[in-house]
Amino acid sequence: MQVLVRDNNVDQALRVLKKKMQREGVFREMKARRAYEKPSERRNREDAEAVRRARKAARKQAIRDGLIAAPKKKPMPARAPRPGQSAPAPSMSDK
Repeated sequence: MQVLVRDNNVDQALRVLKKKMQREGVFREMKARRAYEKPSERRNREDAEAVRRARKAARKQAIRDGLIAAPKKKPMPARAPRPGQSAPAPSMSDK
């Protein structure tokens, strides 16, 4: 796993690294390996995960097919321009 450090901004690079590790499941794996997991508990956990995945896939398919409504998206707040950049040009809908 590789993260670029830009302008000696280590805090930003750490945030990016943590997000990548979260997406990859590294933290979940570390937590699972802290203590021994009995084979029966492992089977139960894996079965529950499979059920969750199947339900999620079925829900996404139902949304795609139009059987259920998609969840409402939260509006994103407008971001300030980065230092050294000009403000974004107004779009056609702003006029």
